[in-house]
Amino acid sequence: MNARILVEKSARRLTFLREGCAPLVFPIALGRESVGPKRAEGDLKTPEGRYAVCTRNAQSRYHLALGLSYPSAADAAPALAEGRIDASAYEAIVRAGQEGRRPPWNTPLGGFIMIHGGGAHGDWTAGCIALEDADMDRLWPHCPIGTPVEIVP
Repeated sequence: MNARILVEKSARRLTFLREGCAPLVFPIALGRESVGPKRAEGDLKTPEGRYAVCTRNAQSRYHLALGLSYPSAADAAPALAEGRIDASAYEAIVRAGQEGRRPPWNTPLGGFIMIHGGGAHGDWTAGCIALEDADMDRLWPHCPIGTPVEIVP
């Protein structure tokens, strides 16, 4: 079945959509600087764009965690043009996306962006998307590696 995650930052809402099933809708917390897309490591912003689940961590410090494929080629292209990353970082990000792998999380764009538990009250993360642990328990079994995730303003 086709499944995907939609994160609406301004509504503080994550919706899991699967063909033929009622959507699962959860409140979320975001990065402490929630307005605008993520541009750099340490900016405390949650990215905006199209990503995929690229890692799963059942032993996360924040209950359960789904790693996202940020930064993507769409994040890297303007960063390269603006001189915020070099050509080797750009190529590594693009190659990871083409191969369906986790992109490098150690570039100046940042990384290690997760959907995880820990609570959805107030924006408190460093750029991740946080749910209540019970909501993460409901989402977790439906999100294998490759699940599409769209994050919109």
